[in-house]
Amino acid sequence: MYIGEVVGTVVATVKEPNLENIPLLVVQLIEKGKKTKMIVAADSTRQAGKGDFVYMIGSKEAGRMFRTKRTPADSAIVGFIDSYNVQLKSDLEE
Repeated sequence: MYIGEVVGTVVATVKEPNLENIPLLVVQLIEKGKKTKMIVAADSTRQAGKGDFVYMIGSKEAGRMFRTKRTPADSAIVGFIDSYNVQLKSDLEE
C-alpha cells in the first residue's frame, strides 16, 4: 500500500474494454514525507479528484478491486486520506 496526491487526469480515446467507465488519474507518490514520481492509477472509488490525498494498492490486487475479469491495472486508488501527520518537504528544503 502506498500514498499520493492526485494531480491530474488521463484522457484515453481508446481503452481496454475492462477499463471502460473507470477514471484514470495521475498521482504523485509520497514517500517518507517527500513527493516523488508520478504514476497513473485507476480510481476504484470513482470520486477522487485533483488535490485529494489517496492510498493505493498495486500489483495484481489492483486489478481485482474492480470485480471484473482481468482488469489490467497496476495501481488502484482504494481510499482517501483525511489527515496526514508528516509535514511534506518542499523542493526548496533540500
